[in-house]
Amino acid sequence: MGAGLGGTRIGVRGIRVTWQKVWSDLTAAARGLRRAWAEPGRERDLAVQAVKAAMAAWIAWAVAGWWLHAPVAFVAPWVAVVLVESTVYRSIAHGLQQLAAIAAGTVVATAVGMLLHDTVVAMAVVLPLAVLLGRWGRLGSQGVYAATGALFVLTNGPVSAATSTARLAEALFGAVVGIAVNALVRPPLYLRDSRAVLRDAAEEAHDILRDVADGLAEGRWDAEEAAAWHDRAVRLHRLVEQAHSAVEWSRESLRANPRRRRDALPPPGKEYDDAVVVLDYAAVHTAGVTRTVLEAAAEDRPAPRPHLELARRYARFLCQTARALRLYSHSRFGDACDDELREAVAELRDTLRDLRRELARSTTDDPDEVATYGALLAQANRLAGRLIAPGT
Repeated sequence: MGAGLGGTRIGVRGIRVTWQKVWSDLTAAARGLRRAWAEPGRERDLAVQAVKAAMAAWIAWAVAGWWLHAPVAFVAPWVAVVLVESTVYRSIAHGLQQLAAIAAGTVVATAVGMLLHDTVVAMAVVLPLAVLLGRWGRLGSQGVYAATGALFVLTNGPVSAATSTARLAEALFGAVVGIAVNALVRPPLYLRDSRAVLRDAAEEAHDILRDVADGLAEGRWDAEEAAAWHDRAVRLHRLVEQAHSAVEWSRESLRANPRRRRDALPPPGKEYDDAVVVLDYAAVHTAGVTRTVLEAAAEDRPAPRPHLELARRYARFLCQTARALRLYSHSRFGDACDDELREAVAELRDTLRDLRRELARSTTDDPDEVATYGALLAQANRLAGRLIAPGT
């Protein structure tokens, strides 16, 4: 009886957790729809691409199926919808690969099917060959369509050269429609996304450093708070990786894109790559700073913590680093604040020099204290390394 009640409670709890996850997903989807409706952004871009994919499939079917009554008209909208890719270049590249894969699978299946006149035996012979063809590196991620094309030939009625030729023609027409719709109807660009993600990463780095600085300046050495800082610093590295990916997407989205010439859009330049490098340094060494603070804040660690005056000096260094990061981001992707950035970098250099002298004077013969001060100084040097480098 007790076991049954326990099982019931576990079942109810599982249903509750599942419902909470479903509700959370629905809420997130609703927020995404509101953002897509309210302002330009990633959500609106995804919605537009979805509408374009549906439009491409509709056009392909209206021409091939409704108007021309093609014998295998379903192939055209099927190919069209999957080729409304995230960039025009990717639509073209994947379109060529997909057509090659479909053609290879179709030709092999047609030849073997007409020779053997037995679908089961033909599938046993053709599918291993089609799967191997799909592994060919030049077909990339579209290689799977070699096996798909072969299956369409062998499972969709009698095998004939005429039907297979029509299938290839429909695939070609669908690819043309998909690529044309993606290139001519609001072709996707991601320059805005790159700038936004880079700014977000810089702002998060700024906020983390300021929070750590405020805690050190007030003498707070709470292990739980330090752990939260470190978790945010670790997540910052993933945000920088997203920024790097966004820059690459931006470059690809301009390739073969008609909007580039019409709007005279330059590709992301060296400033984007430099920003990613600087933010990557900031992410790595911000994680190092927060890890050192977390270790010093641990309750079971006997090492002494830096005294309040030294902690305040270090906090001042972190504040100036945070300000320099924000100004760096603005100078690359926003306001013209190069003079402010140079002044901030000069102040950061002076503060780092004073911090080195202060840490050297404060160090004692206690090895644990030497380790703590040494780690803080090492992370300070590395954190400021890219910001005070020549040309930054």
